[in-house]
Amino acid sequence: MKRSPVGLAEVADWHTLAAAFHRAALGKTRRDEVRLFRADLHGELARLRADILNGTVAVGSMRSFRIRDPKPRIIHAPCFRERVLHHALMAHAGPVLDRALVDDTFACRAGKGTVAAVQRARHHLRRHPWYAKIDIRAYFASIDHAILMGQLARRFKDRDLLGLMARTVFAHHVAPGRGLPIGALTSQHFANHYLGGLDRLLLETCRVRGVVRYMDDVVWWGDDKATVRETLDRVRRFAASELRLEVKETVQIGRSRDGVAFCGYRILPGRLLLSRRRKRRYADARAQWEDAFAAGRIDDVTLQARVADALAVTAQADAAAWRREQLRRRPLAGAVLDA
Repeated sequence: MKRSPVGLAEVADWHTLAAAFHRAALGKTRRDEVRLFRADLHGELARLRADILNGTVAVGSMRSFRIRDPKPRIIHAPCFRERVLHHALMAHAGPVLDRALVDDTFACRAGKGTVAAVQRARHHLRRHPWYAKIDIRAYFASIDHAILMGQLARRFKDRDLLGLMARTVFAHHVAPGRGLPIGALTSQHFANHYLGGLDRLLLETCRVRGVVRYMDDVVWWGDDKATVRETLDRVRRFAASELRLEVKETVQIGRSRDGVAFCGYRILPGRLLLSRRRKRRYADARAQWEDAFAAGRIDDVTLQARVADALAVTAQADAAAWRREQLRRRPLAGAVLDA
């Protein structure tokens, strides 16, 4: 395996840092930390560049908050300066990690995403009779730092770059030597890469008929129930012994004709339905922005844009009748007129 020669010089390049600033600031330009950084942009980038090159750049400064999506999660959001660092790092390391992944991995990759994952799963449902679907218990919190750094060392050869990656990884832990923060750009890429070996086990060793992975949600297909169960046993052993991960007990094994719940949809060979989770997201988003308009916090143009965003959550599914019913129960015109 040929390792990438990417080093700190590429990460600290002026053009890389400037582009990283703009990516990190996207959609956040009104925040105080972004405005302060922009006010002395040349000086901030110069100091960040110097800290990267001499190996003293600060990492691990994060704010924590809880969300429910739908289950409770703790999000660790890096400070803005560290977000710029993460974007600069992944501008060069991200493509290297991406090339190591199989084509049927869909999270955190250009040209992929949930819609592509759903369409690929639908393709396999039409072709193969049985499937198994798994996910990993407390995935981000369970990632082993030593195993991850071993994987990264097989992809990159620059010691200083690996040192920066190690400091980024070791800055957060849920248990000693384990855990990546949900909310950091580096965590998304590292976590997606961490299960690359499982993809290859399924495709190259188990020879499954098809596989689709979105982060730690994995579905594979086989010709019969016994085959997919046998593969499940191998997957459990591999996850435990090679990655120190635990597959949840709530494994779905079923016939493709009955459909599978994946990436927020109920996927059937001939139909694509919304999950209850996506329906709830749509309803909550509509209520939030309509209430904001009624209270005078946003104008009608913003309301229209936000409701369109909420509608986009449902757009890929065969859900026209359901959307009409939602509008009948709570007409948008009524919400605007009430205001």
